[in-house]
Order: sequence, then C-alpha cells, then structure tokens
Amino acid sequence: MSNDALTHPTGAQAATHALLEAATTARYAPSIHNTQPWRWRLIGNVLDLHLERHRVLTVTDPDARLATLSCGAALHHARMALAAQGWRATVVRQPDVTDANHLAQLHIEGRAPADQPSALHLRTIPLRHTDRRPVTGEPVGPQQLQAITAAIEAENTWLHTLRPDQVLQLASAADHAQRTEAQEFAWRDELAYWTGGTRAAGTGIPDAAIPDRATRTTVPGRDFGHHGDLPISAAHDKAAVFALLHGHTDEPRDWLRAGEALSAGWLTAVEHGVSVLPHSAPIEVISTRQAMRAILASTGYPYLMLRLGTIDPADAGPPHAPRLPADQIIEQS
Repeated sequence: MSNDALTHPTGAQAATHALLEAATTARYAPSIHNTQPWRWRLIGNVLDLHLERHRVLTVTDPDARLATLSCGAALHHARMALAAQGWRATVVRQPDVTDANHLAQLHIEGRAPADQPSALHLRTIPLRHTDRRPVTGEPVGPQQLQAITAAIEAENTWLHTLRPDQVLQLASAADHAQRTEAQEFAWRDELAYWTGGTRAAGTGIPDAAIPDRATRTTVPGRDFGHHGDLPISAAHDKAAVFALLHGHTDEPRDWLRAGEALSAGWLTAVEHGVSVLPHSAPIEVISTRQAMRAILASTGYPYLMLRLGTIDPADAGPPHAPRLPADQIIEQS
C-alpha cells in the first residue's frame, strides 16, 4: 500500500484498524502498580497517547515520572505491533508544547515490509510479566546481558550493571526509601488502594502476584504492607544481576524514552530466558534517587532499577496482573 492508498476508503480503514490493534496490544505494557496511566485517542490514521492523570500515583509519583515512563512502555508496545504487521509509522514525542499530558502521536505513513524482530516482540508481549519471587536460576550470561543492553541503547537510553559494592548501596537505598515512604499516611493509603485483593476493576496488583512472605533478598522487594498469595521459597537471589536504567537528562521526554527502552529491554530479556523485576522505590524518594545518581558518578540521571535473573522454562510463574478493557483506554472519533 502506498501513501496515496491511505486516501482510499479501504486503505484508510485498514490503517485505522491497525492503530486500534496497536493500542489494544499496548494494554499489556508494564506500569507502576499496574495503574495503566495511559489513554489513546484514535482519529483515522493518527493515534495520540495521553497521560491519564486520575491513574497517576499523586503521593508516590508526584512528578508523574514513573507514570510517564509507563506510558513510554505502552508506546513501544504499540510501535512493535505496527512494525510487525507491516506498517510504517512516524512517532512525534510531546507533539503539543501547551499540553503536558499529550505524550506522543503515531501517524501511519503507509505499508512496509513486516519487521521480523518486531514480530518476535509482538509474540512476546502477552507473555511478559512481573515475577517478585527470588531469582534461583543460573546467573545471567554475558550474551544475554549484551542483547538486553543493546535493545535499551537502541532506544536512546543506557543500562549500567552494578558492581557488588554498588548492589549493597542499592540495598541500603531501597530500604531507606521504603521506610521513608511508609511514614506517610497518605502514601500507605495510596498503596492500599492500588494493591491487594482480586482487582476486579482491571488495575492494580492482586494478592496473587504479591509474595506470601518477605523475600530473603539482598535488595529488599516492595513492601506492600501485607502478605499476598504468591508462594515463594526461602531461597536467596544470589544469582541476580542488578542494573540501572539511566540517561543524560531528566525531563518528561527522557522518562518517556526510558519507558520505550524498558519495553525493548524487557521483551528482549524474556526472549533470552531472563526475567526482569523493576525496583522503583529508590527512584520515588529524592534522597535515594540522588544516591542512585552517585552510582553513575553524577554523569547521568537514574530512571529505574532492574533486577535480572534467568527463567526456568518449566515454571509458568505467577499469574499476570489484570488489564483494563480496551474501550476504557481507547477513544475513537
């Protein structure tokens, strides 16, 4: 299909359908506390991505940096869906300087050969999930780490693998961040609202994905304020690799690109038999975020900490978190 073909009713309908499918696929993207803070608006062959403010964690994430990063992951999912199905699309990030919630615009230009790496990512998207259990497999190998790093760098973001002494710094920062946040009544109320139970509304983290006891890990996992239903062993994640997702500047556009990089790296990780667990607590508190920046010798800005570990192919892992129906996140005009 040429660009001119998009003006034909059949071609225009196909482009609109492709964008609708892309936005639907993007529902699987990871997000802070599974808030799914995105809203799509579809008009013809243009798909706009907006930050949905009522699903932003106002206490945990007052600057919406983690919500914007989450939206970036959804944007990358949508990009992969289009490329996998043979559509050529342009992406404009922050298309409206007067609207901070208007994060990106996807515009279909025409047909293109189906991109095979994107097709692999598209198959991986529904399989990707967050596993909070301790890492018990073999350490991540250099080729696996190289593939994940390359995927992240292709999205103009960087990955720094922590040395053992830096992992201890991360552990201290994560513990301090969680203790600091837990002192706030509003933070505890917000956490309780978005976690626990069965999550019939389609957002949040259900008890089925929350460990049934505290994990024995060097870097403490998220303390949800209660135990869930996810069975875990008494193993220690000594084989885990910790890495810092970072960039050169620290603006909303960077957070969006970091989310795209997170998606690219996470999908690549799953395809190479590696699990990814994001650690956002050290980013949520200003003092610990500065400590994470010190790990980078103050040459960059931290966006998210990641725990990497190998996956047992025979282990299906915990259930996936729920997702909102497409008609609640996609508007069509």
